[in-house]
Amino acid sequence: MGGRVLRRHPKVDARVGIRKTRRRQPPTRFGRTARRWKTAVMSSREIDRYLATLDEPKRSTLETLRRSILDVVPDAEQCISYGVPAFKVRGKTVAGFAAFKHHLSYLPHSGSVLPALGDDVTKFEQTKGSLHFAIDTPLPKRLVKKLVATRMRQLRLR
Repeated sequence: MGGRVLRRHPKVDARVGIRKTRRRQPPTRFGRTARRWKTAVMSSREIDRYLATLDEPKRSTLETLRRSILDVVPDAEQCISYGVPAFKVRGKTVAGFAAFKHHLSYLPHSGSVLPALGDDVTKFEQTKGSLHFAIDTPLPKRLVKKLVATRMRQLRLR
């Protein structure tokens, strides 16, 4: 039975005889390929573009939040993480924000930051990983400072 061994080409499906091709990832709204496992590090211009797509009360409120976060961690790298603006310190995401139809969100990128603050965040609606606030009212700077400090403590960056 010393027959010939057939080798299959890795891109050809032997059952159907159809050449396999890789699927291309759909482009994001910033023109780059979306990848779930990678964070695209971008300049502050990309966050400016994100904010430019928003209507006025949302844009100015999130710009105020952005300045508050940068006041707390001036050396933070601004980037887009999971499709929303975020801030990284030494490669670790410490804060982020997003705009939605009826509210804005502060994103600590950890499910344990908000429970750690207890009474400071009880007057805001929240989920496990986000703090919701009104479109026309920015978060108080003191609260932003506590949120970022708690996250940095968890990451042992302070």
